[in-house]
Amino acid sequence: MIGGIFPVYNKEILITSTFDDQPAGATCTLFDLRAFRWTQVMIFAIEEVNSSNFLLPNVTLGYRILNSCSSPSITLRAALALAGGVERTQSPACVPAVSALIAESGSSQSLAVAGIMGPFQVPVVSYFSTCACLSDRDKFPKIFRTIPSDYFQAKALAALVKYFNWEWIGVIQSDNDYGRNGVSAFIQEVKKLGVCVAFVGTVLRTYSMDKILRVVDMIKSSNVKVILAFVPEGDFRPLMNEIVKRNITEIQWIASEAWITAARLSTPEMYQSFGGALGFVMPKRAIPNLKPFLKDIDPYANPEDGFVKKFWDVMVGCSPVLHGAIEGNEPTKQICSGNETLKDLDDVFFDVTQLRVSYNVYNAVYAVAHALHQHLFCQAASNITNKLCKKVSDITPKQVTENLKKLTFQNIFEDEIFFDANGNPPPSYDLINWQMAEGKVQHVTVGHFTSVNGNDKLRFNEEDIDWRTGQMVEENSIYIRHKLQNILMHFIFIQKVPKSVCSTVCSVGTRKAQIRGKPVCCFDCIPCAEGTIANLTGEAECTPCPEEFWSNNLKNQCIPKTVEYLPYQEPMGIALTVVSLMGTALSMATMLIFILYRDTPVIKASNSELSCFLLFSLFLCFLCPLTFIGKPTIWTCMLRHTVFGVTFAFCMSCVLCRTIVVVAAFKATFPRNSTAANFGQTQQRIIVCSCTLVQILICAAWLKLSPPFPDKVFKYSNTKIVLECNTGSQAAFYTVLGYIGLLAIICLVLAFLARKLPDNFNEAKFITFSMLIFCAVWITFIPAYVSSPGKFTVAVEIFAILSSAFGLLMSIFAPKCYEILIKPEKYTKKYIMRKQSVTFAVKDPEEFCRLQNYFEPAFMAKGDFLLGGIFPLHYNQEMPDLNSTYQPPPVKCNGFDPRAFRWALTMMLAVDEINQNKQLLPNHTLGYKIFDSCAYPLTGQRAALAVLNGVREEDHAICSGASPLLAIVGESGSAQSIVVSRILRPFRIPMISYFSSCACFTDRQKYPTFFRVIPNDDYQVKAISQLLVHFNWTWVGLIRGDHEYGRFAVQGLLRELQGSKVCVAYTEMIPLLYNRKRALEIMQVMRSSRAKVVVVFSAEGEMTPFLRDYMEQNITGIQWVASEAWVTASVFSGSLYYPYLGGTIGFGIRKGYIPGLSDFLQIVTPYAYPRNPYVQELWKTLYGCASSVSALDSALPLCSGNEMLLEKHEAYINTSSPRVAYNVYKAVYAVAHSLHNLFLCQPGAGPFENGSCAQSNNIHPWQLQQYLQDVEFTINGEEVNFDLKGDSIPYYDIINWQRGTSGNIEFVPVGLFDGTKAAGKELVIKEDIIIWAGHQSKVPVSVCSDSCAPGSRKAVRRGELVCCFDCLPCDSGKVSNETDSIECRVCPEDFWSNLDRTTCIPKEVEFLAYDTVGIVLTVMSVVGAALTITVLVVFVYHRNTPIVRMNNSELSFFILLSLTLCFLCSLVFIGEPTAWSCMLRHTAFSITFSLCLSCILGKTLVVLAAFTAARPGNNLMKWLGPKQQRAIISTSTLVQVVICVAWLIDAPPHPSRNMEYEKSKIILECSNGSSLAFWCVLGYISVQASLCFLLAFLARKLPGNFNEAKFITFSMLIFCAVWLAFIPAYISSPGNYADAVESFAILASSFGLLFCLFVPKCYIILLKPEQNTKQHLIGKDKK
Repeated sequence: MIGGIFPVYNKEILITSTFDDQPAGATCTLFDLRAFRWTQVMIFAIEEVNSSNFLLPNVTLGYRILNSCSSPSITLRAALALAGGVERTQSPACVPAVSALIAESGSSQSLAVAGIMGPFQVPVVSYFSTCACLSDRDKFPKIFRTIPSDYFQAKALAALVKYFNWEWIGVIQSDNDYGRNGVSAFIQEVKKLGVCVAFVGTVLRTYSMDKILRVVDMIKSSNVKVILAFVPEGDFRPLMNEIVKRNITEIQWIASEAWITAARLSTPEMYQSFGGALGFVMPKRAIPNLKPFLKDIDPYANPEDGFVKKFWDVMVGCSPVLHGAIEGNEPTKQICSGNETLKDLDDVFFDVTQLRVSYNVYNAVYAVAHALHQHLFCQAASNITNKLCKKVSDITPKQVTENLKKLTFQNIFEDEIFFDANGNPPPSYDLINWQMAEGKVQHVTVGHFTSVNGNDKLRFNEEDIDWRTGQMVEENSIYIRHKLQNILMHFIFIQKVPKSVCSTVCSVGTRKAQIRGKPVCCFDCIPCAEGTIANLTGEAECTPCPEEFWSNNLKNQCIPKTVEYLPYQEPMGIALTVVSLMGTALSMATMLIFILYRDTPVIKASNSELSCFLLFSLFLCFLCPLTFIGKPTIWTCMLRHTVFGVTFAFCMSCVLCRTIVVVAAFKATFPRNSTAANFGQTQQRIIVCSCTLVQILICAAWLKLSPPFPDKVFKYSNTKIVLECNTGSQAAFYTVLGYIGLLAIICLVLAFLARKLPDNFNEAKFITFSMLIFCAVWITFIPAYVSSPGKFTVAVEIFAILSSAFGLLMSIFAPKCYEILIKPEKYTKKYIMRKQSVTFAVKDPEEFCRLQNYFEPAFMAKGDFLLGGIFPLHYNQEMPDLNSTYQPPPVKCNGFDPRAFRWALTMMLAVDEINQNKQLLPNHTLGYKIFDSCAYPLTGQRAALAVLNGVREEDHAICSGASPLLAIVGESGSAQSIVVSRILRPFRIPMISYFSSCACFTDRQKYPTFFRVIPNDDYQVKAISQLLVHFNWTWVGLIRGDHEYGRFAVQGLLRELQGSKVCVAYTEMIPLLYNRKRALEIMQVMRSSRAKVVVVFSAEGEMTPFLRDYMEQNITGIQWVASEAWVTASVFSGSLYYPYLGGTIGFGIRKGYIPGLSDFLQIVTPYAYPRNPYVQELWKTLYGCASSVSALDSALPLCSGNEMLLEKHEAYINTSSPRVAYNVYKAVYAVAHSLHNLFLCQPGAGPFENGSCAQSNNIHPWQLQQYLQDVEFTINGEEVNFDLKGDSIPYYDIINWQRGTSGNIEFVPVGLFDGTKAAGKELVIKEDIIIWAGHQSKVPVSVCSDSCAPGSRKAVRRGELVCCFDCLPCDSGKVSNETDSIECRVCPEDFWSNLDRTTCIPKEVEFLAYDTVGIVLTVMSVVGAALTITVLVVFVYHRNTPIVRMNNSELSFFILLSLTLCFLCSLVFIGEPTAWSCMLRHTAFSITFSLCLSCILGKTLVVLAAFTAARPGNNLMKWLGPKQQRAIISTSTLVQVVICVAWLIDAPPHPSRNMEYEKSKIILECSNGSSLAFWCVLGYISVQASLCFLLAFLARKLPGNFNEAKFITFSMLIFCAVWLAFIPAYISSPGNYADAVESFAILASSFGLLFCLFVPKCYIILLKPEQNTKQHLIGKDKK
């Protein structure tokens, strides 16, 4: 006999259990043609087997098929009916009525069938249950299936989602095991692939419309475009109807195999919203001869078959009149005539070409048949034989199971049929796409998925897929098919793959920035910072470019930084090269001239040898800048400064030697002076060589110790590499410069000493000119060199070299070449010998039977009413032997638990108290039967059946009258309670649990008889989540037991933690049947994880061996967070546990007080209960001895009989603060008070039908439940009642494990959680009295990544949870002033980040302030002004002296006044720029300098005119009188004033904030307003200076004593040298350096003018008054 369970009707009509009348039978509706066809395929397959000659010859198969209504409870009744037989007298030997069961379609139903058929060893072959949970052979060893596990379907769906890059998807699951487990497996798979789930909606066919509409609203409000529906057909249809009604058409649906090929759903109406759906199903087959079989269905052939009658009613449209049919079947339509037939009907029901689930049913029947054949004939069906090797009557279901495990055969399609170790077939799926053809929805196969040995292969043709969209697209990609069926319907399909993302993929050049509180798929796209790139789309972080690269403008590529140096190709490089070559050519030309004219007096008098040396050194000086131009190399870097240093030292040596020779030559004219004899040519060469050799030695030491080298400098600009020559040693560099400076100073001093020598022959004046230019250039060079960045540094140095070289060349040799080439007649010996010269120098970043095994109760007492009790007196059991060759032994339990034994005794005490109470249940007594569940669901199930059946076969007939069992107190574990509740549900027997807290029990449709006196786990997980958040434990581990308690608790906690900062590092499961190897793997995960806080949802039974191994591994440092199941387990209170478990914190149920419990425990001894093995085992556990009345263990010594319960037996005797025991106590009293209230019922006022009351001598359990629901009483001051879901008041104590005075662990309350309080006020913690793990008083830290300090931001690691991140410092200019900032905030424009990047501080405002540089310049300015005023005072005081009068005192006063203003105008450049100061700066400077130069120009003109007036007919002097002089000065100055006024009117200078040069600073500077005006001002001054210089040149022939032209020439040389050096220095200097350079130029030129023009005169006035006579000034040359 083969049983079959099918959902022929797919909806149960739920009737609310009011418990006021006899419960009605189950009623189902919605006849399912598809499921009916499955039943016919089973019958067809069985008839094929029975007619087969080689498969089970001479043996026939029978069948019995029942309806499940797609309901687990009705499925459970169907399974019990098939196992017990049709009639009550059937199966006297208790052998199951079926050899195998083909069931069921839904996973929840299959779970119920597997659980109830497990003890009977009946194999179950499922054809449509895909839940991965059914692969657990420890829980479901007898289940097989012909459809792959959802594990493989989840992998296939995940691969599909990943292939199309759908990163943001919604999920719809059914509220049953099929949906939950399938979605859980799918989510685990897609998480590995980086896919996020936007929402998980839950539906069920029994849901109210409000719940359905909430899911619809969820879909509409979400931005997901792809939704997976992991829902059975019946559960999904209500939602589909609403979606079609709401016209939601833009969703691409992904279907599970449960509905993708469902014919009932594949309608044109549904296609409007679900067209294009994709899903995986088993491969289709066409079963031969099935269609004729279906066409032959006839209700008249089997009138008792209600299914066929209903089928006929639906298919033919009339109700057949059947003889012998079961009463009660009312026709729904017209009466059939009897002539109807199915032959001409064309319905999808008869389409057998695309059978999938039917094919699974077909294979299931043949699998059972082959297993029976193999067992009966002892060989495979492929060998023809008719000889049985075993009797058919001897066959047992267990033997069928064993043969199914070894089964392998080929069916008629040559498909290999076998089951793997987990009872699964080989996974293979077709990918189905909903397409419309000829007005019908077609299930088109577009791909295939297989998985062999872990290798997954997904193959399909993307072009064959029709996609779903709610938008019109381009015409060439749309296929519009019209079908006129009463209305015009439009179906839109596209060939373009839809997109579904939370956030659009970040383009290249941007990075993802996680949005706080949202999944990792939701992000913003932020442009990469400068210097970082993202060259792929969707980058989590921008990659910093290598040091030598920088990001391009799109931030998608690192491009080489611009390498900056001074090349030959740039205009600047070309200009400098041309100037260098020009200088070289001039030097060579001069040398050629000197060689050609070597015999002339001017050459001889100038020391031709030294002149040639000097010209050769200048030739080298002009060439050495070429080493500065071009890309720096090792050799050029070493050559640059060394060649420059040596050549200039050589040059200065030659100049020095010339000066010495000149001085010595004219000293020789004095009597007895032999100086000239000591400076012959040999000595001159020695001086030149010695001075040059010193520099060579310095350079050699420099090259040896720390030579210059090419260096890449990145500090000047982020976007450039400045390629420059690092000096290697700054000291050596400045030593080289210093030595050259020393030589220059010596030359200047000697030239000053030669000031009185004859003018025509005195070369000192030319040397003085050259040294003034040289010193002015190199003094100006130093600040310009220091402040100029990059290539400008090189340009400044080249400019200084060329300027100084040109100065030397032009000053020393130009005059000589002029005379040699232009005025040869003047260079005679006589002319040369009569000249005189005066010198002057100036220096400055997760029904009856035979009992097959006796199951004795632990305790039993008779009474008027019986209570059952189920307690986990042992905490684990050995797995039953699966060997089918002998009678299975009784279950063996291990690990006696004194704590649970105390709970059982508490029930006994409570019953005794109630029986003795005169007020409660007077004249009635309660009895009890207490069983051990071994903390295992299978044993708990046996205990429940034992409570129902009785202890022995002769006890009583359980089917007569009311059940003597009124209620059950139990169980502790949620997994056991689920099993017990499911068994009790058909009998309507209430159970009150004392320790099952799973949130799943709140479903009154599944568990209508369940009550509990412990809070719902929803509150516990809420409390734990608040605890984790309170202590900022963001990275925690989760460990759970392998049962519903653990699974639902973990799911609840994960749900509660969503949106918080807490992440789960790992989720591990302790096997229900403890496995040490698996436990060690868990411990290794704990050891290696950074999660130092571990939350455990497990029972005491699993934790005991686990913690024993944990301590053996010597793992410490874990902060345990315990669930209420073990937080007060006394078994762990021993001192040896403290080093490992000390500091544990958790939520314990409310403690209470049980009077007399301690005394009651003392009287329970082996001598009081000599035949009770549990008491004997208690004694063995407590004392390690065997009592004299028991031979429990011959290996143990006998007990003395005087044993006393001591403190060390705390796990048993601790009654000071009972918690679980107190719950047991309350549960018993709840039953007693409910029964008492039932007896108080008054007829006519009762809760049952017509106000009736229950019969006191015939009380049914369902009647008691009515009173249990409304019971309310007080015990020890605590109010006890139940809400509508059977739950009690949510209240927990927060327990902390601390060391007691004896060293044992004490459970100390440190707070509470009151679920009745307002949100946010439930949790109360006394932190100051908590002791943490390791006996610490400091709260432990448990994070994946340490908090990011202010100044940094979190960067989520790719593929990891959001709690795992790296801390990246904020970029410059960005700050974060909070810990764990996700993004750094950009500072406002006027602010910049501080060094710690924690706050925006005002940018440093930089200008030329009165700091060191400012003070120096101020002092120099004031000193210069003071000196000028002093000179003015001297001139005023001595205004009547000849030297003052002859130098035009009025013009001298004007010059001194203008110089005073020039010195003072530099003060305007110091300090913070303002509108007025900016306008004054350049205008005041330009006007004062223009005034000064105008005066000098006037003075030069007067001097020139005065000494040309002596020529006959020359009346020039009359045009240069005082009025004309004033007019010249006023006119020249007025031109500059007009330029400045026009500048101020048109585009005046103004304060400007420069933020471009340096991002971290605000450079306050004065913008010129008009660059043209600025350069016009400077140009005008340059014109004036050029005129002065030209006129001074023309006055070179005037008498020396009175000739002021030479002083003007000195001053103009200095002025021009300073301002020529100023231009490149000003352009290249940034910020306040530009102001400093300009101030320096003003001061330098002013000092030059002051010293050159007035110091010589003051010298004579103050120190040589005797020379201040008219005669001396006019006639000194005549002496």
